Amino acid sequence: MTGTKDEVRAAVRAARRARSEADREQAAKDLAEWMTCAPLRLEYDVVAAAYVPSGTEPGSRAMLDALTGQGVRVLVPVVPPGAPDALDWARYDPADTLSVARFGLYEPGGGRLGADAVERASVVFLPAMAVSRTGVRLGRGAGYYDRSLGSTSAELVAVVYDDELIDDLPADEHDVPVDWVLTPGGGFLRCEPR
Repeated sequence: MTGTKDEVRAAVRAARRARSEADREQAAKDLAEWMTCAPLRLEYDVVAAAYVPSGTEPGSRAMLDALTGQGVRVLVPVVPPGAPDALDWARYDPADTLSVARFGLYEPGGGRLGADAVERASVVFLPAMAVSRTGVRLGRGAGYYDRSLGSTSAELVAVVYDDELIDDLPADEHDVPVDWVLTPGGGFLRCEPR
């Protein structure tokens, strides 16, 4: 996969749409299983931020449920109204019903914790369209995560399908690099910045 950010996004969207439901379900199952044997500390007193997968994104709520099953307190993003800005956050509870919100993303109905809540997380699982082996993450393009994670000291983990981990991606100065990539087939892989 090469080209501009928009060209790579278009290629990834097409590949994700072409992926069979069975392949997506198996990938989601595999990603949830990796939560129980991560090289990162994910135990009872840890706060992790994660996303609720939607559409053809890799993963499922089972990933989040695996974390909460280990006693991890999980925060999920809430997209604020208006122009792109830092994400708000809410606590994820497996018993809660999630509703479809802005951009078709799933959000809990509970109280909001504010944009700075992510600073309590020691690990952040991020959605991505693609990730380079050097830690360049390609998101959807609005910059919500880049605005939210610039000052965090958390380990950043981009979650993608196996074929979305690539050698090189274009990057802008404001792009926040990730420390790890998680794929269904390869598990957790440490990124090697240049």
